[in-house]
Amino acid sequence: MALKVLSALDRATTQLYHFSAILISGMGFFTDAYDLFCIPPVSNLLGKIYYKKDNHGMLPIQVKALVNGTALFGALAGQLFFGWLGDRMGRKKVYGITLKLMVMSSIASGFSLGCSRKSVLTCLCFSRFWLGFGIGGDYPLSATIMSEYANTKSRGAFMAAVFSMQGLGIIAGSIVAIIVSKCFGTGYAIPSEKQQDMVWRIILMFGAVPAGLTYYWRMKIHETARYTALVAKNARKAAADMSKVLHVDIEEDEDSVLSIESLEEQFGLFSLDFVKHHGLQLLGTTSTWFFVDVAFYSSSLLQVDLYRNTGLLQKSSEYKNPVHEVFLSARAQALVALWGTLPGYVFTIFLVDRIGRRIIQLVGFFFMSAFLFALAFAYKHWVNESKGGFIAIYSLIFFFTNFGPNTTTFIVPAELFPARLRSTCHGISAAAGKAGAIIGVLGFLYASETNDKNQDPFGVGENDHPRGIGQGDALIILAVASCLGFLCSFLIPETMGRSLEENEVQVSRSTDEVELQADFDKHNLI
Repeated sequence: MALKVLSALDRATTQLYHFSAILISGMGFFTDAYDLFCIPPVSNLLGKIYYKKDNHGMLPIQVKALVNGTALFGALAGQLFFGWLGDRMGRKKVYGITLKLMVMSSIASGFSLGCSRKSVLTCLCFSRFWLGFGIGGDYPLSATIMSEYANTKSRGAFMAAVFSMQGLGIIAGSIVAIIVSKCFGTGYAIPSEKQQDMVWRIILMFGAVPAGLTYYWRMKIHETARYTALVAKNARKAAADMSKVLHVDIEEDEDSVLSIESLEEQFGLFSLDFVKHHGLQLLGTTSTWFFVDVAFYSSSLLQVDLYRNTGLLQKSSEYKNPVHEVFLSARAQALVALWGTLPGYVFTIFLVDRIGRRIIQLVGFFFMSAFLFALAFAYKHWVNESKGGFIAIYSLIFFFTNFGPNTTTFIVPAELFPARLRSTCHGISAAAGKAGAIIGVLGFLYASETNDKNQDPFGVGENDHPRGIGQGDALIILAVASCLGFLCSFLIPETMGRSLEENEVQVSRSTDEVELQADFDKHNLI
């Protein structure tokens, strides 16, 4: 048996409040994706404006690494901090802080000012770090809130729907870049330097709009019943809050309330008991998220360079109108998102509660590895003879990333761990992913720097002589990372079809856990 309020949530039919929770949580991910992935079309414009007279109008490799990477560093820190804070202060209290940070930092990014290019770009990187800090906090909080609000039958689909807003955010970022660049001129008439400067500022500042629109509704959401009952140990308040949400009368028995309040605090995160009961699961969630983000963010944030090498876009130095380059880069990014990214999310929503998280993750990693190896080993063939085939396979990689580990790594950590540690463990898992993203993006940028400064960072043409690795070698590394993610996926148990409390007990097989389960059963807690 369970606390009545938790049973009511687990067994509830799909209702309006589920869709409200999806929208409220998902808009944070919409904003996250917009802010993180609007930077590829913008970064080359920054080079044209601030390095027009030197470095061939391109950002130096160190500056490009900072522009692309500071938000990722901020996200890693935010995931750890806000994940921990969500288990200490409650999900709702912390939820609004992350949106405030995103709104203010998006606006500040557009208002990056200074008397020199160094000061402007320093302000931009500073603002994007704090933008990433807010984005990072959204991961554990959104996942935990949605998992604790959802019913058992559809929990995976609801969480996948929240995460799928990332795909819409990527497309929205591309659409805004397309519209803004069109407004400032993409034809033969080259916009003035002042107009070019306005383009990137407007694109970055627009990220404040969806975050600002969501803030009011986030403040109206109730604290989750699982936090209130199991962490704050106030079952009566949890029942009262969920009575309003579910529109039914829920009243907890006095014995259940007293039992919740009298339970001793269980083991903490930094304890041998945690390692004994959940250590392998945390290793599984962190390692798989790490490896998928090495591949996903490297491919996503550096895809503009890849488009040039396949001929979908010209070399950056060949564009006379920098704003037109923004337009074409954003359009190419939107097409890949529409062909591969978004359909992958849709398939996950419909199948994750039918075939399970682990199968989808294993299938995703397998096909990511296969397609990445296929591109890498025949790289010259695809680039020189079958560019359309290259883009088709590249889109399939994004499809199986999202109908696969990019989505499941978000879902599983919010289902495995105890309520008192759920947000923290999700934050740790997500932070491992961002560490993978940082290594992938910055490592490949530096490794692929060429001797010829007039070439793009991934110089792989026949006349190029790269000092580091080439694009084909980089794809092999991404394929190996995907293979390692496939193997680490076996550390994670299946979480489909069970309540969060059942998952917590299921992954622990020790005598202590059996005794704990018996104690909980005695008091009608699970």
